[in-house]
Amino acid sequence: MSILFGSKLGPYEILEPLGAGGMGEVYRARDTRLGREVAVKVLPAHFNADPGFRQRFEREVRVISSLNHPHICTLYDVGRQEDLDFLVMEYLEGETVAMQLEKGPLPMEQALKVAIEIAGALHTEHRAGIVHRDLKPGNIMLTRAGAKLLDFGLAKPAATAVATPAAPSTNFDIAPDNKRFPVVESAREPAGIQVHVVLNWANELNQ
Repeated sequence: MSILFGSKLGPYEILEPLGAGGMGEVYRARDTRLGREVAVKVLPAHFNADPGFRQRFEREVRVISSLNHPHICTLYDVGRQEDLDFLVMEYLEGETVAMQLEKGPLPMEQALKVAIEIAGALHTEHRAGIVHRDLKPGNIMLTRAGAKLLDFGLAKPAATAVATPAAPSTNFDIAPDNKRFPVVESAREPAGIQVHVVLNWANELNQ
């Protein structure tokens, strides 16, 4: 599924594709009412018949809308047009930690800054009783305003989240806590430990 340049989903005019993942495709778009750029995530139409994917999409909407933190991507809106469900988030300019690591390891000062910011974001979600479950370099965006935690499609309430090797994750880049490390994200575990795991995993990729 691809949405053409100039197409509209409600008041959002599609400008260009940004990427695709297990939860659908993401586009840069313009909010024609407010005149600002946004990111629109569209759930593939053929997933509408799959209750599991719909539940994950609806869960992501609820999770993001319940969180307010400068280092968590902000949700602006959610909508449905014909057979397409979509959510609208702040548009972030920058690159993910994964993209940055392709050029080499993060400098120590930058890595510490990212760790502190993402630890704060995780602390906020844990206090809200939410476990992200897909913490990895590809879900941390580096912007001029700092690091931003992305993609809550796998998040669950802490009481129901069971992280095991069989737990669902993205196919291409499985989160380190589900793939190579015995440490699993938990609302009872200090967020700094989880960020430490991710950064160690990221550095291993560059050795």
